[in-house]
Amino acid sequence: MRRVLILGSTGSIGTQALDVIRANPERFEVVGLAAGSDRAGVEAQAREFGVEHLALGAVEAEQLVRDVKADVVLNGITGSVGLGPTIAALEEGRTLALANKESLIVGGDLVTALAAPGQIVPVDSEHSAIAQALRSGEASEVRRLVLTASGGPFRGRSRDQLVDVTPAEALAHPTWDMGRVVTTNSATLVNKGLEVIEAHLLFDVDYDRIDVTVHPQSIVHSMVEFVDGSTIAQASPPDMRLPISLGLDWPHRVGGVGVPLDWTRASQWTFEPLDEEAFGSVALAKRVGRAGATYPAVFNAANEQAVDAFHEGRLGFLDIVELIERVVDRHEAPAQLTRASLAEAETWARRTADEIIAAR
Repeated sequence: MRRVLILGSTGSIGTQALDVIRANPERFEVVGLAAGSDRAGVEAQAREFGVEHLALGAVEAEQLVRDVKADVVLNGITGSVGLGPTIAALEEGRTLALANKESLIVGGDLVTALAAPGQIVPVDSEHSAIAQALRSGEASEVRRLVLTASGGPFRGRSRDQLVDVTPAEALAHPTWDMGRVVTTNSATLVNKGLEVIEAHLLFDVDYDRIDVTVHPQSIVHSMVEFVDGSTIAQASPPDMRLPISLGLDWPHRVGGVGVPLDWTRASQWTFEPLDEEAFGSVALAKRVGRAGATYPAVFNAANEQAVDAFHEGRLGFLDIVELIERVVDRHEAPAQLTRASLAEAETWARRTADEIIAAR
């Protein structure tokens, strides 16, 4: 029986995790729940699962991680506020099922230095796919990682065709149902840039050996290419309950969490190169990742401000990545990477982004 603490329990990841646990009561026990602000929602979940330990907000969630005896902490919080709970889970020796990619990206070496081998289990579908594929060989046998991207709602459009796209169009993702920030990040491919940084930090593979390919069907979730020319891909219908279940009980598989592919029906899977002229966010993310220190935190914070401004009509779609780059170019990393310096860098990035937007 795995004792599970779920952070972000009322969000998309949290509710799907509870679906997995609800269907497997003999395998998982929920020992704690934390939500952002939905008190009624988390209290209803607590009543159903018989949970006594609850928290609201990231600060309370971090303390809950330290107070509650759990085997695995699922961090499904949205945004860099999830850094504190991520650090707490690692310091307390819990297995960290990580859906909150921002905490790893922002924390960088601060987070990876705390993690024991295998302590962080990725829940993002792409990184879960890579983790599964990596079991086919030794680390020394890996030639490159290949992250797949759906291409978002604007796949195939040139840069000129992206000038006048609207927030409503950016939120019309063809495959996944996600929140405003993540869906917009998928449209700009900022999300894929963040995932490249995450892949580097999780699997210790150089940026020049991490590629992105566009796969609109979202069936192949990512691939690992080995030195003998073999490529191992993880394929399944798009359903986050599969990587969530692996995060909860890695490396063991939970039966029945997903529907397998139907091999009796004809289908086609296509792969296309990434148009880096139209979508420059991945190249920028690699540059930021190589710089390390507080640069990824600045990248992420500037993006969040840009996304808000875009949806409020104060910024154009193409201006999002251009704004991030301008903020990154102005940044000077501090001498030491600490939680305090990360917080200061994020505050600076948000203020600088807002000043640039206001001056437009």
